[in-house]
Amino acid sequence: MQLGLIGLGKMGANMRSRLKQFDHEVIGYDPRPEVTDVASLADLAAALQAPRVVWVMVPSGAPTRETVEKLADVLSPGDLVIDGGNSRYTDDAVHAELLDAKGIGYLDCGVSGGVWGLENGYGLMAGGAASDVEKAMPIFDALRPPGERADGFVHAGPVGAGHYAKMVHNGIEYGLMHAYGEGYELLAAEPLIDDVEGTLRAWTHGTVIRSWLLDLLVKALQEDPGLTEISDYTTDSGEGRWTVEEAIRHSVPANVISAALFARFASRQEGGSPTLKAVSALRNQFGGHAVKPAQHQ
Repeated sequence: MQLGLIGLGKMGANMRSRLKQFDHEVIGYDPRPEVTDVASLADLAAALQAPRVVWVMVPSGAPTRETVEKLADVLSPGDLVIDGGNSRYTDDAVHAELLDAKGIGYLDCGVSGGVWGLENGYGLMAGGAASDVEKAMPIFDALRPPGERADGFVHAGPVGAGHYAKMVHNGIEYGLMHAYGEGYELLAAEPLIDDVEGTLRAWTHGTVIRSWLLDLLVKALQEDPGLTEISDYTTDSGEGRWTVEEAIRHSVPANVISAALFARFASRQEGGSPTLKAVSALRNQFGGHAVKPAQHQ
């Protein structure tokens, strides 16, 4: 299948590589001339055979909105646009309406897997019409992990459902990472524990708290024992905030997710926290997110 892919950053470039491994033809566009296949969105549209499928993988907010607006002008009726970035779900209805006026379909797709998706596959959550999902299914099947489709892909509902699902996914991620971070700090604080990294590693198989995130925390400690090379300064991409806002709107007591979000705010103040160092290290491990180096005296 042929796909236009807009945005060839850390995830976009890896997605292009994975799709090519499954014999899909990918024509990519990125403002950086050293990575792009075409010079403009108009050139991208011209290089694709109708009906076109174009996947947008750019930062949420204005960059995505501007890209969708430009695509509405260069694509044709019957084409399909997929927003695979971390857009807020409320933006999806606006994008879908804009494209629908031109006869262009729209799907929103939450994508999880970070920089490891190239090797392991991506968890995918799609929102939109069933006919549009079916049209893009060869792409979804190539990107998702091997095995049963339902274990790595869901058509979550109509337009907006995919990004809503990914928003909640990321809120849960905040809570999980913070719990591991607190456990790490408690182990490190107890003199009885001689081997903190070894203890965490012993939990990675057979225990009820084993997970890929725990594997990554162990990896981070092996690479940087004591996490001395990074600060506890931890940013947030926005989806944790949106999850808490939705919890308030639905009167859902999201205690853990809210606390994890507020802890990230606290990490940006004076002082230091081993818990937040662990969270920062985890974000770098699975997503390649930048970390703030520790300030050594």
